[in-house]
Amino acid sequence: MKKIYIKTMGCQMNVYDSNRILDAMAALGYEETQDMNQADLMLINTCHIREKAADKVFSELGRMKEVRNIRLKQGKKTIIGLTGCVVQALGEEVFAKVKGLDIAVGPQSYHLLPELVVKYERTRERQIKATFSSEEKFKNLPKMNARGYTAFLAIQEGCDNFCSYCVVPYTRGCEYSRDAADILKEARNLVETGAKEIMLLGQNVDCWHGMGLDGVHEWNLAKLFEEVAKIEGLERIRYTTSYPVDITDDVIAAHKDIDKLMPYIHLPIQSGSDSVLKAMNRRYTVSEYLKVIDKLRKARPDIAVSSDFIVGFPGETEEDFLQTMKIVEDVKYAQSYSFKYSARPGTPASLMKNQIPQSVKEERLYQLQEKLLFMQKAFNEQFLGKNLPVLFIEASKGQVCGYSPYMQNVHAVEDKAVLGQIKNVKITRASASSLSGEII
Repeated sequence: MKKIYIKTMGCQMNVYDSNRILDAMAALGYEETQDMNQADLMLINTCHIREKAADKVFSELGRMKEVRNIRLKQGKKTIIGLTGCVVQALGEEVFAKVKGLDIAVGPQSYHLLPELVVKYERTRERQIKATFSSEEKFKNLPKMNARGYTAFLAIQEGCDNFCSYCVVPYTRGCEYSRDAADILKEARNLVETGAKEIMLLGQNVDCWHGMGLDGVHEWNLAKLFEEVAKIEGLERIRYTTSYPVDITDDVIAAHKDIDKLMPYIHLPIQSGSDSVLKAMNRRYTVSEYLKVIDKLRKARPDIAVSSDFIVGFPGETEEDFLQTMKIVEDVKYAQSYSFKYSARPGTPASLMKNQIPQSVKEERLYQLQEKLLFMQKAFNEQFLGKNLPVLFIEASKGQVCGYSPYMQNVHAVEDKAVLGQIKNVKITRASASSLSGEII
């Protein structure tokens, strides 16, 4: 069999896309390899959301070209391709910016990758496909099998919010929801092939409104939770990413009513300042965001909340930043992701005045991350001496690791026999990044 190597960058949706690329290429006899030196086809599944992520593409491509030259001296041909949001953003220009590239495929067109590979092999002419058609993509992808005990399942793509800093509407297109029948079919197949936990994915997952099983009435996300939860053998359901004011009351109630729905939600706020949120074109205020948090905690008092933060957005004052620090203290996030503002070409924010100096952004990010780590450690330490149900998913060097209901990484000394099982663990150690304990 031929070998395919994929370097995946960015979000969970890109991880899902990479797995679907592997499924699609299997039809041409390609088998995944983790060793670039063995690969007949090398791909980078790219992210364009931040400048740093996009820059990594070029360094990674340099490594791939070195490997290709070595393989060529051995009489072996190698194809190098880019997939994902960088391709969608640059279009044909990608070949001018990325020298030595053979194939380029946007995030809505990777179902066509096998066809493009065959064309390239026949003609040795560069191939590109970057169109917007989520429906066509999902209809033409092969059946997806689980590659572990947890699995991603895309139910919605694209975004209509047009936050002033974000490229997603330009690289993933407008919002598209898959039909419930397709989602449930894929979910059942994932469980049948080994998945115990499914993460439902969407750029704005709460806006999912797919056609129901009767082919007449649309379902909302809460109804989808109900039906996915009925799948025998599925132990846990998660979902991401949520937009604060798009969460409906019945989705909040689902956290109370559906046992398989985990007590964890990723709810990005981005900033604790109303003026910055307005400049970002986020459709909520801090007060409205906190009301959603309050509803979630009333429905499920133990729910863990994570978030995204951007510091140094154009015009952000010291007072704005201090308001962000305050909301971190008020909400007490279990986990968070934080970044310096990165101007992306074509977005309104990149043209705004009052861009923040790099040194100021770095100092604010340092302070924010120190506070977030403190809160994350405090959240984890409250479980010391308590028992947590952990789904174990991988083993290494005499240890097994998995995830608690609250998305905490948990380690224990045990053999591989517990993989794929949920075991109670008595927590004996806690840090900001993980928990350790003894399997009961």
